Amino acid sequence: LESVGAEGRIINIADPTNPQDVATKNYVLIGIASDDLVFSNDTERANTQASYIELKEITVRQLAADYKDNAEDGVVGYGGKLDIRPPYQREFIYKDKQRDAVITTLTREFPLNVMYWAVRDDGNFEIIDGQQRTISVCQFVNGDFSYEGRYFFNLQDDEQEQILNYNLMVYFCSGTDSERLDWFRTINIAGEKLTDQELRNAVYSGSWVTEAKRYFSKTGCAAYAIGSDYLNGSPIRQDYLETAIKWISKGDIENYMAQHQRDQNASALWRYFQDVITWVEGTFTTKRKKFMKGVDWGTLYNKYKDEKHNTVKIEEETAKLILDDDVTKNSGIYPYILTRDKKHLSIRGFTDAMKQKVYEKQKGKCVVCKKHFDIEDMEADHITPWHEGGKTTEENCQMLCKDDNRRKSGR
Repeated sequence: LESVGAEGRIINIADPTNPQDVATKNYVLIGIASDDLVFSNDTERANTQASYIELKEITVRQLAADYKDNAEDGVVGYGGKLDIRPPYQREFIYKDKQRDAVITTLTREFPLNVMYWAVRDDGNFEIIDGQQRTISVCQFVNGDFSYEGRYFFNLQDDEQEQILNYNLMVYFCSGTDSERLDWFRTINIAGEKLTDQELRNAVYSGSWVTEAKRYFSKTGCAAYAIGSDYLNGSPIRQDYLETAIKWISKGDIENYMAQHQRDQNASALWRYFQDVITWVEGTFTTKRKKFMKGVDWGTLYNKYKDEKHNTVKIEEETAKLILDDDVTKNSGIYPYILTRDKKHLSIRGFTDAMKQKVYEKQKGKCVVCKKHFDIEDMEADHITPWHEGGKTTEENCQMLCKDDNRRKSGR
């Protein structure tokens, strides 16, 4: 290697197959895995990578210009052009020891790890990697905490200038949406990682994401008010937003966000989410938060919203299934009632002790073909099927060879 840089940098490597060849080729360092360097020698890819990953030197003075912490409404810097922490995104805060280590790095002029900014279409930026370091630097310059007993305003002029003139190494990442998303996932490997939806919000930033986050990402947001009994996760981690988009897009989240990136509002997504919750509450009329939370409601709504349901019978069956000891997954009751697929219920299986006792009673013979088998080649089956009221008990167990049991089950 003639030189090695961080991911995305073009480096020169002599051809190892020809020691006499002094010519070098351009490679792109595309990742680091288990301390091994991962390169691409594909010229087209190298040119593409180099075109949208650009290394810049940004001074602390530039970074901290117009720094403002608006709490949940976001943190900005770099003259108001950098979203250090976008609105309604969870906070990453260094502990005092980690924060002080960043300031030590600046005062001793040691190199601080490279950071990554996403370049938006409007010319502004969003931090993809380096949020905690950036906030630590800006907070110190802003006088929000002391370092070794002194605040920034207590430092001598030359000490202040030394910090303000410190050069930070920042990669500006631009390109197509898919390229940026792939790149961000590559670099998002250490420290406090962004969630997939936080990365998508950065890639597809714009008016639509901003409006969608007002509905789905703010603490105490509208989606939380009506959906918290039915969804897992938290708004600030973007779980609600991700779930809503997943439902409306039938799983194609990134394509949906790309299509709506320039929309001026996210009212269609919000109306859809309201419709899902209204349908859930109208179909399953008794709220059982313990069992209803985390069900894939949107998928059920998409498929069954136009069907007419007898809500009285649904409630009766729901209550009956909750009391059934053989049902081990109560959250699966809701999709089961609509799909009639028993897999959602995780019906309790026969224990090994039950199987062994019944095997001995049958003298190792399959009750269908009457042939003898080792117990490992047999399977337990309900004599009276579960859906007809049969229980998972020794008295309702029979041992069948695998072929007969699977023919009986239609597998």
